[in-house]
Amino acid sequence: MNLFEKDVLTTGEVAKICNVASRTVSKWFDSGQLRGYRIPGSKDRRIPVSSLVRFMKGHGIPLDGLMSGNTRVLIVDQDEEVGCKLRDILAEQTSYEVRVAANAFSAGIDCERFRPHVILIDIHLGDCEGQTVCKVVRDNDDLQVTKLIAMSGKLTDGQVAQLTHQGFDGAIRKPFSVRQVIEAIDGAHAVVY
Repeated sequence: MNLFEKDVLTTGEVAKICNVASRTVSKWFDSGQLRGYRIPGSKDRRIPVSSLVRFMKGHGIPLDGLMSGNTRVLIVDQDEEVGCKLRDILAEQTSYEVRVAANAFSAGIDCERFRPHVILIDIHLGDCEGQTVCKVVRDNDDLQVTKLIAMSGKLTDGQVAQLTHQGFDGAIRKPFSVRQVIEAIDGAHAVVY
């Protein structure tokens, strides 16, 4: 079961994610600390993932319990040849699930459907800047656990530091080796199995 792909969770699933007993989750829910709803005609509770993420962040609970299964990586690069080649190499050398988007619009659709754990994004997209995509991802409750790694052939050390202040979790310079990409993904994201 991949909890990250679900929109709504049971109290048992929330308990596993937060590493607490189900009755603790029920107390959080009943006291109003954790927002959700009851199934009509039942005592069963349901908690939207976005509500759980807000609760976990507000209480300092690590978000990595939300992730399970293979790491999902979205590559956003207007040079489709680069994106597809990187996808193929990562598919051969890792267990990542990888998709490629050539523009910000496609990336938005893929974020909604694919729910990537990590987004590798060329910050010099033709249709918008990578910083715009970063802001959209950071403002989306459903993508709070998604890690963003900037890619560019024009980065100085100062710009790398600036990108991390703008919300990116890392940056890699083009041209890069596959090993650098894998290390950046693994360094930004830990999967709980």
